[in-house]
Amino acid sequence: MTDTVDGATYNKVEAGYFEKRTLKRSAGFWGIWGLGVAAVISGEFSGWNLGVSDAGFGGMAIAVVIVIVMYFTMLFSIGEMAAALPHTGGAYSFARAAMGPWGGFITGLAESIEYVVTTAVVVYFAAQYANGALLAFFGFQTPRWVMWVILYVAFVAVNALGAAIGFRLAIVVSIMSIAILAVFVIVAFATGSFHLANLWNVKPDAGNSIFLPHGFGPVLLVIPFAMWFFLGIEELPLASEETKNPQRDIPRAGIVALITLLICAVAIFIVNTGVNGAKQIQISTQPLLDGFDLMVPKSLAGLLAVFALVGLLASLQGIMFAYGRNLYSLSRAGYYPKALSVTGKRQTPVTALVVGAVIGIVLLIVVDRTAAIGGAAANIAGSVVLNIAIWGAVVSYIMQMISFVILRRRFPNAKRPYKSPTGVVGAVVAGVIAAVIFVAFLFNPGYQIAIAAIAIVYVVGLLLFALIGRKSLVLSPEEEFALSGGLHGDPQTEGYDAMEAEIFDQK
Repeated sequence: MTDTVDGATYNKVEAGYFEKRTLKRSAGFWGIWGLGVAAVISGEFSGWNLGVSDAGFGGMAIAVVIVIVMYFTMLFSIGEMAAALPHTGGAYSFARAAMGPWGGFITGLAESIEYVVTTAVVVYFAAQYANGALLAFFGFQTPRWVMWVILYVAFVAVNALGAAIGFRLAIVVSIMSIAILAVFVIVAFATGSFHLANLWNVKPDAGNSIFLPHGFGPVLLVIPFAMWFFLGIEELPLASEETKNPQRDIPRAGIVALITLLICAVAIFIVNTGVNGAKQIQISTQPLLDGFDLMVPKSLAGLLAVFALVGLLASLQGIMFAYGRNLYSLSRAGYYPKALSVTGKRQTPVTALVVGAVIGIVLLIVVDRTAAIGGAAANIAGSVVLNIAIWGAVVSYIMQMISFVILRRRFPNAKRPYKSPTGVVGAVVAGVIAAVIFVAFLFNPGYQIAIAAIAIVYVVGLLLFALIGRKSLVLSPEEEFALSGGLHGDPQTEGYDAMEAEIFDQK
């Protein structure tokens, strides 16, 4: 039995469909805080540094401030939508309610790109640290692709054990990562290794200052690297159906996690650059470890590599959770193949986790081999993959902020247990900043590979959705919220098929 609504065809599912796709509520406030910090904390260990020399310390500082404004106003908006729509769909769910199935698909696909590729970036940098530890302790390294496979297999296995274990692990690794960053800052000042002059050692072009050695233009171009300090914090709504009190804990824990990351980001940006030097830090694939190497005896290199690895493994845990739930929610609703949303005995979307891992490994190998053939440095390959993730994120951010404004007007009667303190103005500010970043990408020749890759994925994805996906949708909680005008809320309270009688039985 089918029915067509909003240009999409909904299919009545077989008995037991949702029972095979269940998630378990196991997270409280600190579990969500840990997930948010864990997903992002690797950005303080690697990635952010790839734009420092291009813009100078002052230019990068301006980019960081712009990004901070965007993330706070955006997270306030996302917190309101997450409390009103406590579904695993997250960004896809918001856009589906605001802009229909096409809007939901475009936004959901952007998040799929963001999280699958962000996981690949974290794996890429984690492999650098892991091989550094192997070299220091045992005198050998593995080929990069071998370490990538090892990391993916290990963390798919960890995530498959169940969300409760994952949330507890996220708390532990988040605290450990913060402690390691704190040790770096303490050692930098205790050993006298931090030097203010290192912040300004990029030689200015004629007519420019040491604050902006290449002028203001590069500021917009390095914003993607500044985003790496916070990228992924917006994933928390994906944990809504696994949170005991999502309406309260998702918004609150998200803001506390963002403040935590802000403190870490500012400290590491200043201190790590002050130790390594603005000019030197950009070419590093492991800036924190390189900073430690300048401050402590070489005999501790292996131990420090392990410490530095902890932060990346924390993010690998957190961001893999994100792509697993993103693929799960879009699959459960029929946008992606429905097999991806089947959960096992431990109520985790194992198939989605495996598929995302395979895509990530293939992407890393392709980009790495392409860079090697072109004679590019190792960090260029990481930069390309990072920019694919960032551009997917920016598209998702724009769509979510548009969704916030529309939902405020379209669904005025929906319950909003949490309301953004910056309201529509904040959403507009975040959306405009994201749009500026989007445009800046288009005019930077260095980002063309990332843009081409995403364009190809979108062309294929949109064609498949037009021909197959939109004719195979299911009344998942995200779809029911949209079709009910915001009146159907928590699926685990109201049931997973609350609207079937309204849609199908009226026939």
